[in-house]
Amino acid sequence: MNQQRGNQRLDRATAVPRVIGNNRDFLIVSGLAGAAKDVHALEEGADNAYLMGGAMGAAVPMGLGLALAQPERHVLVVTGDGELLMAIGSLAVAATSGLTRFSVVCVDNERYGETGNQIAHTAMGIDLATVARGFGFRHTMLAAAEDEMDTARDLIRRQDGLVFVHLKISDAPPPKPSSRSFDGVERKHIFRKALLGHV
Repeated sequence: MNQQRGNQRLDRATAVPRVIGNNRDFLIVSGLAGAAKDVHALEEGADNAYLMGGAMGAAVPMGLGLALAQPERHVLVVTGDGELLMAIGSLAVAATSGLTRFSVVCVDNERYGETGNQIAHTAMGIDLATVARGFGFRHTMLAAAEDEMDTARDLIRRQDGLVFVHLKISDAPPPKPSSRSFDGVERKHIFRKALLGHV
């Protein structure tokens, strides 16, 4: 069982940006709630990031579809532990897709933050990096310490096979956005224009 708790774990406000690095290296699909706030805080309103709002479990499937449609681009999915567990089978689909530029960062606070901060399964010993490796992800790691952040940042940029980083953070709240549009149609058009050059 994972013994890391509370303040002993990484601060998400610094760990997530450090692992992702330059967000412009990727097309990013984020999960809902905390993961979306983490990505939004990297660059508010960034046109290369599509943030989920309420579509729990959809981040990896949507990122996978994007990667299949744009195989020359590097797609990064940033999702939470609870959301990933809801659609864990999507990792198996990704692993058999033949993609090589597809990375997943699971931001794990061991809580279901969207529904009241209940304790999640990862607090009970579930190792998502091992799960991803079992599904067939080529490069996986658990990042739970400061000296592992740079290795994780370099890993998600690999282009020779699927990557999964299980990033353990504290259960402190995610960054508070100063502004964010929840208009799905508007965000779709912005993302599509950045991707294809037209709406």
